Amino acid sequence: MSDIYLGLMSGTSMDGVDAVVVDFAQSPPKLLAHHQQAIPAQLLSQLHGLCSPAENELANMASASVAVAGLFADTANQAIQLAGLSADHITAIGSHGQTIRHFPELSFSLQIGSPSHIAVQSKIDVVADFRNKDMALGGQGAPLVPAFHQAMFSHPSEPRFILNIGGIANITALVPKQELLGYDTGPGNTLLDQHFKRYHPSGLDYDDNGDWGRSGTLIPRLLEQMLSDDYFSLSAPKSTGREYFHLAWLDSFLTQPEFSMASPEDIQCTLHHLTSQSIAQQLLSYEEGTVYLCGGGDNNGFLLALLAKALPKLTLSRTSALGIPEQALEAMAFAWLARCFVQRQTGNASSVTGASKPAILGGFYPAN
Repeated sequence: MSDIYLGLMSGTSMDGVDAVVVDFAQSPPKLLAHHQQAIPAQLLSQLHGLCSPAENELANMASASVAVAGLFADTANQAIQLAGLSADHITAIGSHGQTIRHFPELSFSLQIGSPSHIAVQSKIDVVADFRNKDMALGGQGAPLVPAFHQAMFSHPSEPRFILNIGGIANITALVPKQELLGYDTGPGNTLLDQHFKRYHPSGLDYDDNGDWGRSGTLIPRLLEQMLSDDYFSLSAPKSTGREYFHLAWLDSFLTQPEFSMASPEDIQCTLHHLTSQSIAQQLLSYEEGTVYLCGGGDNNGFLLALLAKALPKLTLSRTSALGIPEQALEAMAFAWLARCFVQRQTGNASSVTGASKPAILGGFYPAN
């Protein structure tokens, strides 16, 4: 059996499906190929709709799940081709699926993208459904990637913080001689993207480099009210999703009379400050270390400038400085989790998720 695995990931920002082929026989593991594929517009609209309550959800979810699986399998097959390999070289695929609901308070998290369909279409065994075992043990089911961060990036003397700014932002604190910590800080790109698409005439899906937000002016009172949301003061372990931080959440503030005349660009500027401040609040207690960024938000120059200003004691870098490209990191984590399953190793960290114990995560879906 080879030690080559494939990871599949689409995050809360839904900005594309990432597939990576990783050789774990090498130390550090070697990324053999990375392929990203956009989600077709019709499917993307369907997925956005499934993140909020609506009519006929089960039928919509069923068709979307099969479509997501087909997209995942196609992305995987292209990554294998890029690596110059065949399906026989891959021990297993680790598929995260596409999250459409995450309710840790109900011990429930739903990722669609039928693993059986992926297995049949790729001709490779699939490991999937990583979150629910952790939740069955009383955990949040998220974030799961910090255990991978610890395995890949821990340093004996240097404090390191891995900051993923996807739709939701999350951090992992790798501090020598301290317990592993990792949790969702709050919205990353999700409110920025949704507000941008609602008001900006460009037709783009995101605020390129944060330029539209940069053109606006901070609304301090709006920022203060948003940061007063209970989620930001919760202690870890904690996790959230776009089913919580969505346009209706934002509108609950904007409908107040004092903000009725706020311009869209001023709101966008304030949302950038919301993301940066909710992240910075979790890191201000650290006197030294490097923050390694990954996820789509690391391409937002305005957001990074706000973070650098808010965290003067810490150095900002990217995970590519540690040998793993920013856009490949999360998919690599799910290749690693698939390997943990195959080797009967635990994949969660109780200090991160709050589960009662470490556990082997995932379910197995054979190709044959």
